[in-house]
Amino acid sequence: MDDTKQQIRQMVAELIPNGRKPSLQDDTTLRSSGILDSMAVLRLVSMVEEKFGIEVSAYEAGIDNFDRVEDMAAYVERKLSARVGRGSGA
Repeated sequence: MDDTKQQIRQMVAELIPNGRKPSLQDDTTLRSSGILDSMAVLRLVSMVEEKFGIEVSAYEAGIDNFDRVEDMAAYVERKLSARVGRGSGA
């Protein structure tokens, strides 16, 4: 999961305006603190889908899964595990 977190941190860093580079920790709130606005979150969701080959539904893109790096990484890992689980049982 550390690799997933690192990749997500890099994506988030790309979306933060140059003058506002906060110290980004895994538990830093991004949406609720205003670090990322709604347009940046939409772009982040798109980047996560593309990078990890997953589909994020509208209800999954909420603050529970897309506010902190650790939440996003856990969400991605769950999606990847579910995809692997479905593929191996058929």
